[in-house]
Amino acid sequence: MISKRQHGNKLTILVPVFLVLATLACAAPTLGSSVGQSSAAEPAIIATPQTSIPTPIPEELIAEADAEEQLLINVYQRVNPAVVYIDVSQEDGTSDELLDYASGSGFVIDPEGIIVTNAHVIQDADEVRVTFYDGMVLRAEVLGYDTYADLAVLQVTPPEGITLVAVELGESEDLLVGQRVIAIGNPFGLSGSMSVGIVSAIGRSLPSGEISDTGVFSNPKIIQTDAAINPGNSGGPLVDSHGRVVGVNYAIQSLSGLNTGVGFAIPVDTVKRIVPQIIENGSVEYPYLGISANTQVTLADLALEYDLPVTDGVLIAEVVPGSGADRAGLHGGDEQTVFRGFDVLLGGDIITALDGYPIHNFDELLGYLVSNVSVDQEITVTIIRDGETLDIPVTVGSRED
Repeated sequence: MISKRQHGNKLTILVPVFLVLATLACAAPTLGSSVGQSSAAEPAIIATPQTSIPTPIPEELIAEADAEEQLLINVYQRVNPAVVYIDVSQEDGTSDELLDYASGSGFVIDPEGIIVTNAHVIQDADEVRVTFYDGMVLRAEVLGYDTYADLAVLQVTPPEGITLVAVELGESEDLLVGQRVIAIGNPFGLSGSMSVGIVSAIGRSLPSGEISDTGVFSNPKIIQTDAAINPGNSGGPLVDSHGRVVGVNYAIQSLSGLNTGVGFAIPVDTVKRIVPQIIENGSVEYPYLGISANTQVTLADLALEYDLPVTDGVLIAEVVPGSGADRAGLHGGDEQTVFRGFDVLLGGDIITALDGYPIHNFDELLGYLVSNVSVDQEITVTIIRDGETLDIPVTVGSRED
């Protein structure tokens, strides 16, 4: 479509020129001699158009561009000293020799040497080395990691007299789509790389690295961004225009394994909740309601097809035996069907709110549990059952149980 329009534009430019040349050719005998005169006609004189001078860019636009550049330069200069390159080694299976097998990024959150990165960067490591922006290399101790949130905490001991630069943690709850964000890390081992983009979406839910007998747990409230994130960026900070960390870069969605403009970051509010538990206990407890849901199709589609009472909420497919939901008497589905190629269980309770907070889909349910509920806490689950709205008290359990 584009090439056609370009070809059409060329035609509209060339046709008038052709007509002018044809006119000149027809008129040529009258320019210097009569028709049939043997002497050569004098050449036609074609005026050369004057070269136009480009319109100067308004000073205010230049000032705005300079201010934008200075903002990005300032953010980089303040944040990059806190960003580290992480090398991970494992022992050779036949000897005690250490072999590097992975690398990633991380960032200092405490000048005493506390570093945050992704769990998948350092998992199963026999040795972890951290390289700082000035070339200093230190061995790091793994304090713990959490595969559900894909977060890990490292500890390094700075040499005497050296104070590490730490990042400032921001807020992720109030992020807006369209807000500028900046990723700093070590893609493909290229240390200290910076990319700029926007928040493309919020509230995404992605599978975690943890699988149980009841399925794959999801990581809620994920930030989607078009800032370039590539292998090696994992564990690095995603910051706002103030240089405050709003997320931890950890994944891309790509068929080639390279950036295609769809990257994901763990929200910093999750970091604030998870990291202190890792430091204190080496592990993390998660609240667990004990239900599964049909996430391949929306409740709105099912409501349209099967005349369900609401279009927003979570239709319970199954209740895990022995879970809080089971003890509270929540009902799973009892009618197996196939809808648009997916197996669906109908007939279960539909969750519409938790503690009065409206729940529109399964991602929101996960996000509310992880952000607002503790293990062994009692919550009120609002459901619709057989057309009746009920408030059911449920004591939330633990994923580990």
